[in-house]
Amino acid sequence: MFLTALAANTDLIVSSMAAVSVFGAIVVVCWPYFVPNGFRDRLRRIADEREDIRNRERTKLQGGKAQNLLTTRPKQIFKDIFDRMNLANQAEDGEVVRKLRMAGYRGQGPVVTFLAIRLLTAPALFAVTAFYVFAVLSLPYPFFVKFAIATAAALLGYFVPALYVGNKIAKRQKAIRRAWPDALDLLLICVESGMGVERAFQKVSEEIGLQCAMLADELSLTTAELSYLPERRKAYENLALRTGLDSVKAVVTSLIQAEKFGTALGPALRVLAQENRDMRMSEAEKKAATLPPKLTVPMIVFFLPVLFAVIITPAAIQISHTL
Repeated sequence: MFLTALAANTDLIVSSMAAVSVFGAIVVVCWPYFVPNGFRDRLRRIADEREDIRNRERTKLQGGKAQNLLTTRPKQIFKDIFDRMNLANQAEDGEVVRKLRMAGYRGQGPVVTFLAIRLLTAPALFAVTAFYVFAVLSLPYPFFVKFAIATAAALLGYFVPALYVGNKIAKRQKAIRRAWPDALDLLLICVESGMGVERAFQKVSEEIGLQCAMLADELSLTTAELSYLPERRKAYENLALRTGLDSVKAVVTSLIQAEKFGTALGPALRVLAQENRDMRMSEAEKKAATLPPKLTVPMIVFFLPVLFAVIITPAAIQISHTL
């Protein structure tokens, strides 16, 4: 009897199973559209953030704020000297351009100004020194000795602009080196929170500006280059070239490898941040260790005479009254 009922309802059972199968197939096909995909949403947000950053950087560049920073025009007198002396070949020297960028001078304007000033300082110091040596001071030396003094001043004037640029580079690197570990910590937090590299650089540049404005400028420029340059690798390499620091080069290498091979960036940034903090602490310890020898001469010159005066003066006054 059971078999008879089963045979009578076979068509119904087959139809029900077919309906269930069709329903299951529809659910499987449409499931990704009903259930939110976190990874896909995250990629979409990163793409949107990247486009927003590009639009914002384009607006800044078109608004003139970044134009004043990147394309500073030289003064007309320097431009005239540059053109008349035909210094275009020297302006193409990559070493001069690289050092000026490391000092914070970007664009063609600072190159023209630097070459013109370097050309002017030598004859200017020669003329001033010769006037003082021959006319004002009237030194009792032969003519060749006075001429040699004026020539040495001219040579010094030729190297003064390079010394000034080197001093600017040293100060700039010192400031960036001090703030770089903190910037790496902020960059690590931004990356691990799910931000894209462009957004992370932009956020770090905004937060680190109060501590080191020079590092904030470099990170902002890197963000703009990431939006404009066709190769992101070039933007990272430009950051390393502009700073000239080994710690920055190590981070740039990690960023390039992460872009190329798709490796995780968080662990590498964590290790690099710890290393930079240790290096900063070791530098502070070295400076503290060199402090006692540096204080020896000032103590002998300024502290001991006062101490002797305080000790000996009362005894000298008593002896004078006794006598």
